[in-house]
Amino acid sequence: MDQGNSQRDSRVSLRQPLSALQQYMVVTGAYWAFTLTDGALRMLVVFHFHQLGYSTLEIAFLFLFYEFFGILTNLYGGWLGARFGLRLTLWAGMVLQILALLMLVPVSASWPKLTSVVYVMAAQALSGIAKDLNKMSAKSAIKTVVPQTPGEEQRGEQQLFRWVAILTGSKNALKGVGFFLGGVLLASLGFAGSVATMAAGLFVALLGTLVLPGEIGRMKQKPGFASIFSKSEGINVLSLARFFLFGARDVWFVVALPVFLEASLGWRFWEVGGFLGLWVIGYGIVQGSAPALRRAWGQSAPPGPAAVQFWSALLTAIPALIAVALWREVAHPGVAIVVGLAAFGAVFAMNSSIHSYLVLAYTDSESVSLNVGFYYMANAAGRLLGTLLSGGVYLLGGMQACLWCSALLVGLSYLSSRRLPALRQAAVSAA
Repeated sequence: MDQGNSQRDSRVSLRQPLSALQQYMVVTGAYWAFTLTDGALRMLVVFHFHQLGYSTLEIAFLFLFYEFFGILTNLYGGWLGARFGLRLTLWAGMVLQILALLMLVPVSASWPKLTSVVYVMAAQALSGIAKDLNKMSAKSAIKTVVPQTPGEEQRGEQQLFRWVAILTGSKNALKGVGFFLGGVLLASLGFAGSVATMAAGLFVALLGTLVLPGEIGRMKQKPGFASIFSKSEGINVLSLARFFLFGARDVWFVVALPVFLEASLGWRFWEVGGFLGLWVIGYGIVQGSAPALRRAWGQSAPPGPAAVQFWSALLTAIPALIAVALWREVAHPGVAIVVGLAAFGAVFAMNSSIHSYLVLAYTDSESVSLNVGFYYMANAAGRLLGTLLSGGVYLLGGMQACLWCSALLVGLSYLSSRRLPALRQAAVSAA
């Protein structure tokens, strides 16, 4: 009898719902695993096709569908998450990434160039859908699992800022590891072996998410299709600023920078992958440390619009200064790029971390996936713009032109952020 009771108790304990912290850990672990494959795939595609003689513009087109379908995914994915729950969209993202990786296994250097471009663009379309489903799900889930204690709203916002910073910072640090992993895998396993290995690893990570409850992020009242468009002034303005901000990063980081380091400075593939990986790791560490850094500067309250405006204004100057250094033909252009990129990464990380907090602060937990989906739709559109400009502008004017374009886009992000409403005003108008 005692043994039977013990077995029943064991079964009941297994059915106990996950705590908020446990849900956060499962979602974060899945996001980490996905991010490793996403960063590695980016480097694999850039290096593999550059080795085959593709121009920077042709390589940029390989990512065209990746970014374009990311726009659509964020727009509709938020609605799907609100209607059917964030667990479903998280699973869908991981399954699609596995399929995208498996699609790339048969890609061969003997294929005609047009066939390769069209086929890889199709695989990247799946990967773009997968990436943004996964990101939207993970970041929306944080809002739903942060405890809401009446009378302790300030404490709740501080915890939200901290959890968002940890998730976003760790994700970018691991994306940097993924860049390095992509270079190492390409050198050791080749292109086909690399993508097959990553598909197997991601499948194991998918199995770990089966414990998540199905109601995460699901709205009590099913949202109508028209609700995919944000009606919040704060979300709309922040989304516009995000569009320009990420266009400014990718206009020189996605295609132009790795090609410049390899072709103009003579760096080897693993050196480029390792350097870009270290940059993204450092970028992620700064993002994750944003709350602690603000406390060290005597700013204990959660950030508001003024913080975004300050970091955007500061960021505007950095690509312009790097462009001037290259124009003046400094003795060591590699040093100018490395130092400038480090400064750009630190300031951009602070700005992006505060952005990621504000999008959740401007919304409520009931409609979080709708607003986050709309916001990251703008993020994906900015990446698309930056990716196309990165290949095209580099082809026309080289690295300097890409840097001046980056400075212009950051300036537009700053001007957009000046229209952000105060957080309390936004909460009242959205209520």
